[in-house]
Amino acid sequence: MKFFFLFILLAVGNTALAQLQPVLSGAYHWNDFPVKKDSGRESRKIALGTTPELEYFEVHATTQFKGAAPKPAHAQKDIEELIIIKEGTMKATIGNKTAILGKGSVLLIPPLEMQQLQNVGNGPLTYYVFQLRSRKMNMERSNQAGGALLLNYDSLKYTEANNKGARKYFDRPTAMCDNFEMHITYLKQKGPSHAPHQHVDTEVILIIEGESEITIDGKQYTAGPGDFYIAESNKMHGVGNATDKPCSYFAFKWR
Repeated sequence: MKFFFLFILLAVGNTALAQLQPVLSGAYHWNDFPVKKDSGRESRKIALGTTPELEYFEVHATTQFKGAAPKPAHAQKDIEELIIIKEGTMKATIGNKTAILGKGSVLLIPPLEMQQLQNVGNGPLTYYVFQLRSRKMNMERSNQAGGALLLNYDSLKYTEANNKGARKYFDRPTAMCDNFEMHITYLKQKGPSHAPHQHVDTEVILIIEGESEITIDGKQYTAGPGDFYIAESNKMHGVGNATDKPCSYFAFKWR
């Protein structure tokens, strides 16, 4: 079992966070992450570190069981959050916006926005939380781009061509990023999604369905549903469907 430890913890009285290390390219597998159980919920710590654009980058996952009380409404002072629903039904209130969201739905939450997330379904609610803090937080830029987003999977347009489909979520500036782009790619047959390429943006590829494969900087990895890849800035990478069964994945990148 392979674990990726992307941070250093030092014990000085209470445990304190020391110098964060850069997030590494590779595959991150759902079943590798230890589970912490609490009253009515579970949590998984996945990654913590930096990227060329971000001085703080954290990934964790939360599961709220049916009937679990939501945490009190709160706001992040200097953290932007991207939330992806893995399973279940969520009632999300962000500022003055409220929506009922299902699997595949996404929230983009700027700093200083009050938020509360509640399980309103008949089973568990599981979601990923990506936390970002850059050296150039700009709330005016976020407000001009539209502020918080609550995007229901079912409301997003699906397009298809040549056995490849897509759903576009957003492509815009945010409080922490000059630009943040996110979409889903659907591959209906075995083979690459596109030719290997590189870009200055750090990219995350989160597998939704099927079995995938990727080459990053000459190294090969595989991942299935719930797993994801990270491709560091300027690393050559190419992702594809590893089987003849359908494969789909979120892809998002920022700079």
